[in-house]
Order: sequence, then structure tokens, then C-alpha cells
Amino acid sequence: MRVTNVEWRGMTGFDLAEVERVAGVVHPGYFESREVLAERQALYRDGAYVLEVGEKISGYVLSHPWRFGEAPALNALVGSLPEDPDTYYIHDIALMPLTRKVGAASQMIDGLIKHAIAGGYPSISLIAVNNSIPFWSKFGFAVEDVDGLVQKLLTYDSDARYMVRWIDRDEVTATRALRYPEND
Repeated sequence: MRVTNVEWRGMTGFDLAEVERVAGVVHPGYFESREVLAERQALYRDGAYVLEVGEKISGYVLSHPWRFGEAPALNALVGSLPEDPDTYYIHDIALMPLTRKVGAASQMIDGLIKHAIAGGYPSISLIAVNNSIPFWSKFGFAVEDVDGLVQKLLTYDSDARYMVRWIDRDEVTATRALRYPEND
């Protein structure tokens, strides 16, 4: 079956019931309440997107600036974003099975990397669950052992791992060149 009319767009508050539905299907062992999902969307709208197939929500991403080596607890409100963030954090990306292998995840992750570069963050971080380490490794993420994070990772599950993708200077230079080409 060929999937067509696949598009990412900004998430709104009206999308939260569908985001919660997708989360329940894709991440049944990692419950987060609608209140938590709504807070992440409200705290950083520039990092909240839904994936539509036709006009039906079939995926989402929640991401925001954060502190390196820290991670929000599962299903917990954070109250506010840190005043001095030093990493761009991918809180969650979830795609319904129908939308996998059509390039939607790669498209969004590439966009989040560009967003992190444009924001001047030296890294992008996340917690890998559901045996997703090989998936994230394809995008340059690597497991990073951080003192003091072990107990928080266990709130997800025993296989959860903190992963980091460092932004190198060449990527920043290339992105700036695309945004600000020299006048010839």
C-alpha cells in the first residue's frame, strides 16, 4: 500500500486528543497524560508538530530546549523550560505503523537538527526506548552515560538510554551559509 499526502504541520491544542490516541498506540508502555502532552506543546510551540496522512493525525513530535544530562521524568509536568538551556531535547516522536518507512521520521529529525543548529545548541539529546538505539544511531546519536541519570531512566524501563548527537562546527557553518549567502 502506498501512503500519499503525508505532511508535518505545527501542533495546536485542538490536536491533543489525537496526539494522545497516537501515543497510546505507539507507546503503550510509556503513558503520558494529555495534561503533560499539552504542557510540552504550550511551553515550546516551535518544537511541537503533528504528522497528517490525508487530514488524519498519524504521528507527532514534541521537542524543546533543555539542560544537558537531564531529562524530564515520564508523565511529569516540568512547569517551565530552563532559563539556560544547553541542549535541544527530543521529548517524543511517535509514528503510527502505516506512516513508517515513508521518510516522515527522517524529514522531521533532519528539521529538528537544523532547528538545534539555528538555535546555537551544541547538542541534541533524547531518551531512547522501545529498542530504538539503532534507529537513532542512523542520525548520529550515540548512547551517553551520565552520572545521576540512571534512576530517571529506570522510570521509563531498564533498556532506556540517554542518547546525544553533538553538533559540529562544520554543520553550523554550512547552515549559516545557506541562510546568509554571500553577495557575489
